[in-house]
Amino acid sequence: MYYLARCEAAETNADFSSREKAAELVGIDRTRLARIELDTIVPYPEEVKAMAKAYNTPELNNSFCARECPLGRSSVSEVDIVDFDRLALKVLGSLKDIDTLRASLIAISEDGIISEDERPAFQDILNSLEKISTNAKALKLWAIKNIHIKEEDV
Repeated sequence: MYYLARCEAAETNADFSSREKAAELVGIDRTRLARIELDTIVPYPEEVKAMAKAYNTPELNNSFCARECPLGRSSVSEVDIVDFDRLALKVLGSLKDIDTLRASLIAISEDGIISEDERPAFQDILNSLEKISTNAKALKLWAIKNIHIKEEDV
């Protein structure tokens, strides 16, 4: 994925077509970058962050956390950045039943206990919230990548 990200960046910046120049710009040793791109070593988080910034591929951070980080693998969902219109529709689609989710959560939480018969509905709520979260994250990464919104601004 790191090699593909560099190749994508090379489409708009010829400096990234050379691994040597890319390594210099990113601040990673050339041989280490080669090993990262060939998937023989796992990059450090700081290296992923530097590549993501240099290549304008914020999705590298998300992919690293979802795939390679020991903590993130169990808690971070990998997102797929597609075209804006498709992302907007995904976000809107995941929000379409928000009133039903809200009502279900209120009903389940009224007595402060999640009973056995309420567990399936509660799991559905959690699944829906995860879908909303994943779609929102994809839209955020699209905005960072394509309209250059700073990550701390969103």
